[in-house]
Amino acid sequence: MTQKPPLIAVVDDEACVCKALERLLKSAGFDVVTFTGGAPFLKFVETGRVDCAVLDLHMPHLSGIDVQLKLGEAGKRVPVVIVTGQDTPESQQRVMDAGAVAYLRKPADDEALVEAVEKGISRNKS
Repeated sequence: MTQKPPLIAVVDDEACVCKALERLLKSAGFDVVTFTGGAPFLKFVETGRVDCAVLDLHMPHLSGIDVQLKLGEAGKRVPVVIVTGQDTPESQQRVMDAGAVAYLRKPADDEALVEAVEKGISRNKS
């Protein structure tokens, strides 16, 4: 019996970014599900399995940090990789303090993103 590839959730309010990250992560051997907002992703996580989440930091309604904190409040152990086009030392400190695996600037380096996702998956297994 073959093991299913890890499922990675990409959450970004820009559909084109979701598509690009989906292609990259699928080419690295992951299964990918995309969401253009935090609320639909959180609804999915209520009943679905996610091995790692790649979250855009700045989204309308729920930011990446909001989603990250809500996962923790719900007791969901989902490793989080934050990507942002609006980098500040304060936001980096906040997401890392909240337990993010990595904080990457957009456009994220493909290799760095895949490595961060792999780190999150292995961290979640331990």
